[in-house]
Amino acid sequence: MDLFDSRQADELATLMALFEHGSFAAAGRALQRHPSVLSKRLAALESRLGIRLVQRTTRQLRFTDEGARLVERLRQAASLISEAEHEASQGAAQIRGRLRLALPAAMGRRWLSPILAEFALAHPGVVLETEYSDRFVDIVGEGFDAAIRIGELADSQLVARKLCAHRRILCAAPAYLQRHGEPQVPADLTSHNCLGFTGLRSYPDWRLTRQGQLETVRIHGSLHSNDNEALLSAARAGVGILAGGDWLMHQDLESGHLVRVLPQWQLDSDSGIYLLRPSARFSSATTQAFKQWIEARFAQGAPWERPARDEA
Repeated sequence: MDLFDSRQADELATLMALFEHGSFAAAGRALQRHPSVLSKRLAALESRLGIRLVQRTTRQLRFTDEGARLVERLRQAASLISEAEHEASQGAAQIRGRLRLALPAAMGRRWLSPILAEFALAHPGVVLETEYSDRFVDIVGEGFDAAIRIGELADSQLVARKLCAHRRILCAAPAYLQRHGEPQVPADLTSHNCLGFTGLRSYPDWRLTRQGQLETVRIHGSLHSNDNEALLSAARAGVGILAGGDWLMHQDLESGHLVRVLPQWQLDSDSGIYLLRPSARFSSATTQAFKQWIEARFAQGAPWERPARDEA
């Protein structure tokens, strides 16, 4: 039997209503169906099972032994279904169970992993399952409960909450600029060793903006990678000029290991760092708890900005 076959479910509901109410008329009122419809459903059920379930007389119905046993088993099944629904509902109301998160690779490891560790300590009943990757995950199709995404969001059915702004800036080590000079306009970058992040949507072009002005530069350099942190290490060593998120280079700028290049320009326009969820309506308590937790952390300022602010 197909549990989700609506016709068969209607037949079984008819049998149980007849047992409870004792007549086609009373069962019809309970199910809001004409008695003749219920009579046809019962006949179809008996035909499908090949057995008489109810003896019909002009005045009353009498269930056969087989019919009474079937009703009892159906009641047990209904109780199990009710328990399953209650368990699911309780699970949605309790902060426990698995929480699958999709996180950006470098930024996630550097700045989000400490926040997740704090969340895990605060909620020992939650099992965190995290994927750190710069690939564009299908949150719904791959079964993620939430994701952190950097950049501009395409239109979708996902529920998005902006956690903070995001800027991509240009930086280099002072030693590199002492050897090669400092670019004054975007076009000067064509004569510099530019470290290329291959995960950038416009790679190998850098689209620089300033107050609505756009300049596109085709970069060239001795090192290209899909890993931001590897490029950051090269920039610190004085290999070349790096374009990356402010989250990536904030600490090096504070320490003086890197300095801004073309500080009036940034790569692409302002975008954001977002929390994405499949649905707000049926979100579990665990997902809601994570949402509130990470929003509270970012409400104190972006994680990469807080150390400098706290030291002041």
